[in-house]
Order: sequence, then C-alpha cells, then structure tokens
Amino acid sequence: MNFFTRDIFMSNLLKSQLAEAVKTAMRAKDTARLGTLRFLQAAVKQKEVDERRELNDADITAIIEKQVKQRRESIAAFEQAGRTETAEQEKAELVVLQEFLPQAADPAEVEAAINDAITQVNNQGITGAPAMGKVMAILKAGLAGRADMSAVSAQVKARLM
Repeated sequence: MNFFTRDIFMSNLLKSQLAEAVKTAMRAKDTARLGTLRFLQAAVKQKEVDERRELNDADITAIIEKQVKQRRESIAAFEQAGRTETAEQEKAELVVLQEFLPQAADPAEVEAAINDAITQVNNQGITGAPAMGKVMAILKAGLAGRADMSAVSAQVKARLM
C-alpha cells in the first residue's frame, strides 16, 4: 500500500467531505467559501498535530461546533456594534460550517431528550443544581452537533431551578 492509498484508507468521512468541498470551492472560484473551508481544515490539522493522532468524525464535529458557536457570538457582537457588513460575512461563514454538521434535531426531539435525561438523573437521586451537569453530559452525547447546546442548557436550567 503506497502513501496515497494509505492516506485515503485511513481518512474518515467528514475529513474527506471537507477536502472535496475545498476542491469544489477552488474550481468555482468561490473565495469566501474557500476561506471558511480552509480555516476549518487548518483547525482540524492543528488539533491533529497537537494531539498527534488522526481525528475521527466526532472530533471534527466538535471543532465545527466550536467554530459555529464563535460565529454566533461574533454575529451578535457585530450587530450590537452596528457593523452589519461584518456580521453578514460571519453569517455566510456560519452557513458554510453548518453544512458539515449532522441534521438539526427538531424541537420535539430536543424536548424529549431533555425529559429523558432529567428522568435518568432524578432516578439516580440527583436533583436541583447538581443535576445540571449530569443532564447536560447526557444531552451533549445525544445531541452533539444537532442542537444549539447553549439553548438546550437554558431549557434544562429553567426546568431544574
């Protein structure tokens, strides 16, 4: 097995989708999209170098979630400061990043997951504020990349407190 086939063989689905999206953006001369994709690729490579291992889809999804959260915070800050052009650029980057996340969970699914998690934690005898961390750990595992975890956290907090 030569270097190239080994590299393709060892790669995962999300990483190969990202590489293909970069090539497509280059061919289409879509510089805005290309910049966002390259930034994401660089973040993935940096994490691989830092941890000295190849990342799997779950690791890459976590990186994408982190970048999505950063974009949302930036959009809010730019809109509050009246910098609408920069906010629009961040929104465009957010759309590109969200393409690589799993299909979003609908509100009913999120609600059911919250109910199940709270029930599981309450059955362990944990209630009130200490239950928050346990519930969020369960939800993060089930809803990672499919829901805005800050919104989910607010819903859980409202239920528990």
